[in-house]
Amino acid sequence: MPDNDGAMETSVENSGLEVLDLRVDAAFASRRFHSRDVGTQMAALQRLSRALLDRPDTILQELVMAAVDMCGADSAGISIEKEDGSDEQCYLWIATAGQYSGFLNAFLPRNPSACGLCLERGHAQHFTVSKKFFDILGVEAPLVTDGILLPWKTDDTRGTVFVMAHGRSEAFDQNDADLMTMLADFAAMGYKQQKQQARLISQERAAAAAQMANRLAHEINNPLQSMTNAAFLVEQGDSGLDPKALGRELSNDIQRLAGLVQQLLLLPVEKI
Repeated sequence: MPDNDGAMETSVENSGLEVLDLRVDAAFASRRFHSRDVGTQMAALQRLSRALLDRPDTILQELVMAAVDMCGADSAGISIEKEDGSDEQCYLWIATAGQYSGFLNAFLPRNPSACGLCLERGHAQHFTVSKKFFDILGVEAPLVTDGILLPWKTDDTRGTVFVMAHGRSEAFDQNDADLMTMLADFAAMGYKQQKQQARLISQERAAAAAQMANRLAHEINNPLQSMTNAAFLVEQGDSGLDPKALGRELSNDIQRLAGLVQQLLLLPVEKI
């Protein structure tokens, strides 16, 4: 991989990629907030959490589908960096949803690469992809007119998670970036759990996997229940609701959930 941002920046110049760090992207920060359906977002989080507990082999696919629903995206995906990958096959898309579903298991080159630049910077990125980039790759795909790309990392693997729009120029806002930050943590935890689950199954350690799942369910139940209750009140059209207070409450629950996920990521992987 390049040693610094400068080398990676040079690789994307004139490639049809534009990748801007959200920490300094003033235009993105000034966007108006979109109105998202709280019930849809909570249902997506519940499906994601159930998959994490009951069907860890599906967690990454559930995650990209949740990202589409929660952020109003046209497509979403998760990539991993292949440690032994060639320059032509460096980043593997291991989960996809929406209009880019057909690119599951597709490879992207080391350069030019939005994924690589995101990993080098280590922070959320705002990106677009024009026809020139797809011409370089020799593929046909819907243009990316708006996108958010975030890095994630486990003990020995790193990758990205992203949402995309294919026609809208301001499809996402800062709230979506915050949600994607949480989903990036879920991606890391989900990938880590899948690898752990594979080791457990290969060595007939299903009991240990069940114990880990039960512990996880206990940890995340409280904020999820609070968010579910809030979604129910919204669906019932409670006229006494204070939208600002509800928004603050949901934001606090999301932060609590994200904090729990971060703590779970810090748990040591059982040596097998």
